[in-house]
Amino acid sequence: MKRFLTMIAALCLAVPVMAAELGDDGLHKTDWMRETFKDLREDLDEANAEGKRLMLLIEQRGCIYCERMHRDVFPLPVIDSYIRENFFVVQLDLYGAAELIDFDGEELSQRDAMRKWGIMFTPSILFMPQEVPEGKTAAQAAVAVMPGAFEAGTTLDLLTWVNEERYALDSEEDFQRYHARRIRERTVDLGD
Repeated sequence: MKRFLTMIAALCLAVPVMAAELGDDGLHKTDWMRETFKDLREDLDEANAEGKRLMLLIEQRGCIYCERMHRDVFPLPVIDSYIRENFFVVQLDLYGAAELIDFDGEELSQRDAMRKWGIMFTPSILFMPQEVPEGKTAAQAAVAVMPGAFEAGTTLDLLTWVNEERYALDSEEDFQRYHARRIRERTVDLGD
């Protein structure tokens, strides 16, 4: 708990690491994103082998909210290091023509996968479980979805909630309750 509060205090004072550059596809690129063949089953196996969670980061060219996340949230040292240590990040393009293989075995363009998954906002993040049941799509198997851009505290709380598998606990504390509790704890412990 103390470590987490120290991280949050550092978040308030931290100077962001360098913001992401734009790639040839117009999407922001960070060095914690993985270049893969976009076979999501293989990506999940690789994430599990590294002891990390698979995170599908969906963005689009010209997305002002994606830019904001890459400028103001992801570069914060506490978030940058938390992602590096705990997540295997695969970037997908909302309108991309490049192919991917979904968990259900279907090979389709990223654009068609986004339609199939019902993704309409960027950025959107799908957090995958360590095992995906046979025949499920990424959207059906995701343990959490972050649809849109959020501030640093919400983003860090969601990353932590997923990484600690709090969604699987037999408790009344869903993410919203967890996040509200974390806000109260930060306010009390940081003296805000």
